[in-house]
Amino acid sequence: MNMRRVIPSLSLILVAFALGTGPAAADDQEKALALGDSVVFGYITQAGHEYVNARNFVGSPEHLAALLHLEAVNAACPGEASGSFLSSSAPDHGCRAYRSAFPLHVPYGSTQLAFATSFLTQHRGTRLVTLGLGANDVLILQDACVTDPNPPQCIGAGLPAVLAGVASNVATIVATLRATGFAGVIVIVNYYSPDYSDPSQTAITMAVNQVIGAAAQAYGAVVADVFTAFQKVASNPAFAGKTCNAGLLNVDPQNQALCDVHPSQSGQRLIAETVARTYFTVSR
Repeated sequence: MNMRRVIPSLSLILVAFALGTGPAAADDQEKALALGDSVVFGYITQAGHEYVNARNFVGSPEHLAALLHLEAVNAACPGEASGSFLSSSAPDHGCRAYRSAFPLHVPYGSTQLAFATSFLTQHRGTRLVTLGLGANDVLILQDACVTDPNPPQCIGAGLPAVLAGVASNVATIVATLRATGFAGVIVIVNYYSPDYSDPSQTAITMAVNQVIGAAAQAYGAVVADVFTAFQKVASNPAFAGKTCNAGLLNVDPQNQALCDVHPSQSGQRLIAETVARTYFTVSR
């Protein structure tokens, strides 16, 4: 993908959108609420003392806010699963431990859903809500299968139930957000494959994306296709389908030749651009 072409073209679209909306709205009408997990948060693995200040972590919501001239309210929690988003007793993949030790971008003591519904009730002019959830549900399953004699078989056997749970939880989340009276745009941000050259990882990512996409459509939300956006970049012959080699993921602190699963800043910007296009398409 030619990023120099993408960014100017997106800028023209957003300028046109801004011209078509008239004068700037009140502050309360210019907020974008971002919900989700570590990808949304902007998490960096093994960041040491940086964790004491959430401003050290810049995720796609912050880049998106700059593109759309909205105020970002990033409520994401690293390690949040779709179940723990709804319930403080459901399994997560480290969100509660993270929150007990380090600050999030915005403080709250409730579940992420409770914060979101309260926020939308108090800020009726919010324009956009984004949601990125589901990957940690699969990671919880993978952790549970580590000690199994045949981990791949264990994961394969447990995956259908996990996907069904993700579908049900995401549907409940979107329905609950709508029940606050929020009539703006809800964008489900799907997942990129950490390695498009790995059929297993890519297939699992596609399975998660399928169920969250179906849940989105059932409740009037739309999907930002980050999977395809990352795939287009990684498909360059120079990268051979490897998301890491395309510079879209953070470098693994233990091995500079490898990557962590979290987006680099170029990856976060690509996510933001993808969400911005989706938002513009349904808003015009």
